[in-house]
Parts: sequence; C-alpha cells; structure tokens
Amino acid sequence: MSKIKLLIHEVFKQGEEDSGKETKSGIALFLSVHLEETLYFTITDKTLVRYYDAYVTEIKDKINIEPFKLDKLSQYLGYKDFVDFSRTFTKEDEKANKTMIKIKVDEDEESISEQISKLVINITNEQHFKVPEYIKQNGLGIMEIALLLCLVTGNVVFSNNKTVGLSFISPVKPGIEKKYMYWDGERYMGTDSSYIRPGLDIVAMNEHKFQYFKKITRKDTLTEFNALGKTWYSKYNNEVEFFTEDGIDPDNGRELRKSTPFIIYKYAGEHKDSIEVQE
Repeated sequence: MSKIKLLIHEVFKQGEEDSGKETKSGIALFLSVHLEETLYFTITDKTLVRYYDAYVTEIKDKINIEPFKLDKLSQYLGYKDFVDFSRTFTKEDEKANKTMIKIKVDEDEESISEQISKLVINITNEQHFKVPEYIKQNGLGIMEIALLLCLVTGNVVFSNNKTVGLSFISPVKPGIEKKYMYWDGERYMGTDSSYIRPGLDIVAMNEHKFQYFKKITRKDTLTEFNALGKTWYSKYNNEVEFFTEDGIDPDNGRELRKSTPFIIYKYAGEHKDSIEVQE
C-alpha cells in the first residue's frame, strides 16, 4: 500500500470515528469543516472525496496532491508532516512486521510509580531500529527507558495492558460543547465558527437537536409499528424524508408533520412492487 493511499485511508477512518458518520460524503464534509477550524486548512469535501476515490477505492485515476496538503492531512492524524507519517505510521494489523522487546525493571530500582514494573516497546522492522552499543553494555535506568519510549514508539504499554499515548495536540472538544452547529444532510455537526463557507447555514448550538434530530436514511426499515407516533416527515417535489424529531426540515425549510399510516405505507418500508415480486 502506497503511503498516500495509507494516509487518505487513515484520515477517513479517523474522520469516521470523530464525526460518527458512516458515509463517504458525510465524513468528507466533517473533515472539510474540522480541518479549517483546527489547522486553518481550507479544502472542500468534494476534493476529499476525489482523493478517496482515486487512492483508496481506486475507481478514478490517480491525481496529484500538493505536498503541503499531505502535510496538513498528516497533522490531522497527529504527525508533524507527511514525511513523519511515512516514517513512523504502523497499521494495527501489521503485527508480523514488529519486533517486541520486553524490559523488566529490577525490583530494587527506584521507579516512577508502583505500576511501572514492566515496559513493552514495539519497534517496527521497517524503521531499522538498532539498540546502541552503550545501551547493550551499560543498560538503562527507568528514566532513560521512559525517554527512549517517548522518542521511538510514541506510547507506553504497561504490564496491565494499559497504553498511554503521547500527544502534543490538545484534545478536540466534543461537538456538543461547541458554540454553533450546521446541518450536514443527515444530522447536526458541532463547530466553533460562525461562518465557514457560502451555502452552509450555521446556527447556535441546540443540545436537544444536536443529539436527537436526525434524518432517517434507511426509510425501508420503517413500518407502522416502529414509526407511527415516533417519526415526522417532510414532503417536497413528491419526495418524502423522515426525521426522528419534530421541527423544520433543514434542507428546504418546511415544517415537519407527524407520520401517518398512509405516509408510512406509501413512502417508507418495502415498496409494494417488491413485495409482490417476492410473493
């Protein structure tokens, strides 16, 4: 796997975890807004989708990505730049390409805390790491081991299987703690910016709508039993969309109405034609 393909894959994977979105377009929209807010890096969601199609799914021809953009995408993952990502990133499933060294601290040696009795260093073979001769001859104290872990691995694995990551990037605030939110087509996403770009309506954070107001993307799962009295709908140009809460359809500004048995039967669930074919 090429480093650029790996980078784009990991950016979308992290974007899925950070946003809670599952669709490619939804993740790309989140990344577009988040990158501009946190790294002051402007890139459209359509461009990110093109990168994904070209490098990950490979359904389109490869396109050139400027080095500074690769650097910014690498910084989103916590790396200094693309060179740093290329040299140090290791996929979790690449266990066969690792060498594990266990260093046990002598019981009479002074330690930082009672929990640090055994340290495990994971070193990827790809990085060609070699233990210096003076370490082999003289060994290391606990402080030197901790420093080595910081420089080489970026994380410490304790004997109780707890991993402590080392990061120099401040944690991202949960979406609900942000000042504003915007509709991404399926749900509201949190943001700290009152303006992002034309066509994106930024509104004040409403905790209830942020958590509970969502468009139901799988209309085929709705039935009168599970949707009546629990869903609302918007009809525009003979298209019906269902939502989990009452309010206004963010896409067209129309007031939502409670779903009726007729609306659910006609516009949700399995279509009548498909049922007849199955029978």
